[in-house]
Amino acid sequence: MSPTTPTSPGPTARPPLTARPRPAAAPLPTTPAVRRAPAAPAAPAVTPSAVPAARPRIEGDWFLLPAPRPEAAVRLFCFPHAGGDATAFTPLARALAPATEVWALRPPARGGRSRDPMPADFAALTAEVAAAIAPHLAPGRRAAFYGQSFGALLAYEVARALPADRRPELVVVAGAPSPAEWTERESKDLDAAELLRLTGLEELVSADPELVELALAGIRTDLAVSATYRHHPHPPLASALYALAGAEDPMLATTDLSGWAAHTRGAFDQLVLPGGHLLATVDRPGPVDLLTSLLSGRAAADPTTVSTATARATATARATATATEEQPSW
Repeated sequence: MSPTTPTSPGPTARPPLTARPRPAAAPLPTTPAVRRAPAAPAAPAVTPSAVPAARPRIEGDWFLLPAPRPEAAVRLFCFPHAGGDATAFTPLARALAPATEVWALRPPARGGRSRDPMPADFAALTAEVAAAIAPHLAPGRRAAFYGQSFGALLAYEVARALPADRRPELVVVAGAPSPAEWTERESKDLDAAELLRLTGLEELVSADPELVELALAGIRTDLAVSATYRHHPHPPLASALYALAGAEDPMLATTDLSGWAAHTRGAFDQLVLPGGHLLATVDRPGPVDLLTSLLSGRAAADPTTVSTATARATATARATATATEEQPSW
């Protein structure tokens, strides 16, 4: 399925993100604070004249560069949702250029890789993606990961599977519960219309029966892989981690994503944004301003940020709990 745009130029060289100093211990709040971004009008579609034309290119089997920018200071590797494809991040790539170059993951069993088999389970998929991405994460070159839904979990696990000197400085996860809360429910009880509605993509494919079938085949393939995921306790990442939720997401049991805080010893924050389950799609660029801010390092100075220490302590206490309401985690 090909789900996934205003320009936000940024500086060409930025210091790496660093963890915020932890404040003195304080009593844990009953309900963790979650920042909610103010509603904003829908972003206009990117026009060809908004960013100088750059011919998209494929890098090996695994990556699409929708707007190649070899001079960019940062590479942002994007991981699509279940059933999604690399083209979902084309508007985001154009909006972040020229300061950031987007490398969008091309999963097997869809689009240009329709003849390539999907790895048998989540662990095998993680290993293959980590092997493919490692050569493009040279030590000293700035890199970040952005994933949504199924792609959020994959982005995190790939970051963890990489050698320490190849890990991204920042991991942004959107529309996904933390690894400890990831559910194993499959969606065999949902019909085609419901699957497309929950992902917010029915308007893009419903007019074409062939596209509907292709979309559902991709979703079901990824759901089968998702069902094999098992979380095992491990040392947290050193990367900064930012968790996003759409305010109208029908597939999250809660917009409180503080459970992710237990999975990093670096900076952590969470934010609720206007939107549904998928923030970046073929017709919406997604959280451009936020990503620009994070990649430029400006977010670290935001005084309204949720306390990293408080959020992490709360998450640690909940690390072994399951989600309070079963929802399909795509």
